Amino acid sequence: MKKFITTVKNIFAIDDLRIRILNTLGFIAIFRLGSYVVLPGVDPNALTANTPGLLGLLDTFLGGAFSNASIFALGIMPYISASIVLQLLTIAVPYFQKMQKEGESGRKKINQITRVLTIVITLAQAVGFVATLNAEAILINTTLFTIMSMIILSAGTIFCMWLGERITDKGIGNGISMLIMIGIVSRFPGAIIAEFLSNQAFVFLIELAVLFFVVMSVVMLTQAIRRIPVQYAKQIGGSSLYSGQRQFIPLKVNAAGVMPIIFAQSLMFLPSMVASIWADTNETANYIGSTFSNFQSWQYNLVFGLMILIFTYFYTAISVNPNQIADDLKRSGGFIPGVKPGRSTSEYIDSILTRITLPGAIYLALVAIFPAIAMIFGVTREFAQFFGGTSLIIMVGVVLDTLQQIESYLLMRHYDGMMKSGKLRGRTENIAMAS
Repeated sequence: MKKFITTVKNIFAIDDLRIRILNTLGFIAIFRLGSYVVLPGVDPNALTANTPGLLGLLDTFLGGAFSNASIFALGIMPYISASIVLQLLTIAVPYFQKMQKEGESGRKKINQITRVLTIVITLAQAVGFVATLNAEAILINTTLFTIMSMIILSAGTIFCMWLGERITDKGIGNGISMLIMIGIVSRFPGAIIAEFLSNQAFVFLIELAVLFFVVMSVVMLTQAIRRIPVQYAKQIGGSSLYSGQRQFIPLKVNAAGVMPIIFAQSLMFLPSMVASIWADTNETANYIGSTFSNFQSWQYNLVFGLMILIFTYFYTAISVNPNQIADDLKRSGGFIPGVKPGRSTSEYIDSILTRITLPGAIYLALVAIFPAIAMIFGVTREFAQFFGGTSLIIMVGVVLDTLQQIESYLLMRHYDGMMKSGKLRGRTENIAMAS
């Protein structure tokens, strides 16, 4: 406890870090305040309290802004959707691949296209958002309200993007990810209080213990790496002979991050949507619709888990290129001991990546379906969302990245780090990232 207090004092003793933390808190306060500013023409007392299915998940990410019909009702989710679309285009379309290789100028062009696509997606989603509102909650003409909401919600999304960029530039951590995490965390106090009131104290303590171990296991999954040793050839500088350096290539066990869950979860809503078309006339369609709209059914979770396995391998394959790593090593004079440079190195890296991706994919699938398992054991739906899934992985990732930035500031000022070893394992070690 004494070390923790000392570390906090050291954090606020650094002027730049203190200002960045205060800026971050200020931007977050503005974001949370905007989530309670209701759209003009809406009666907040007539709004539906709970949003089911995909809308409920979206409302969790937005910290209740969606169900409040606020000016930030869509938040930065259209920007996330646009970013995913552009990321896929840079893989599949040669034009965007070329643009990505242009360096800083290409990155600026991609960012500009992403912003324009964000506005287009926001305008389309705004129409869908108005359709989800209770008709009794709209106090003005529906057509006028739809047009007005499209403009206000688009402005709200752009403002959220601006807040995220300001947090990245003037604050601490990744701004966009920070806003998503804050929206998720804002639901935690209410969920934990409701869970405490609905259970006995002993049962509640067991749930907290299970939650703690789940969070720690997700941290391990996020931080786990397989280090491949790399040896660099000896170099001659003038009359001196420099011995070769020994470094490492870090391959993450979960290189895909949270993207497989996001892709799989998006597709899991298609069966129930398609089946609803024939649900009134076809018993099979009715069965499929009811089964895949129930997040606790074993059929839903089985298909969900298998899709996560598939998408984990797919996203790892497109995000980690063994051929490029092998070429970079060869150009820089590095080699893996016992492995020939070039194609043999690429095959060696690919074989290791394949082996470590399987356990990572299996555990990622288990984390994704764990909220449904928690609900089977009596945990309320609001509290169960923190036992796994997209929410937990996003929170863990953002917290670790933020701690790493704070750690860097402390070490640069020669203060002890936030961890006993003075470093966050897998983040600040002297390793070579070949990409």
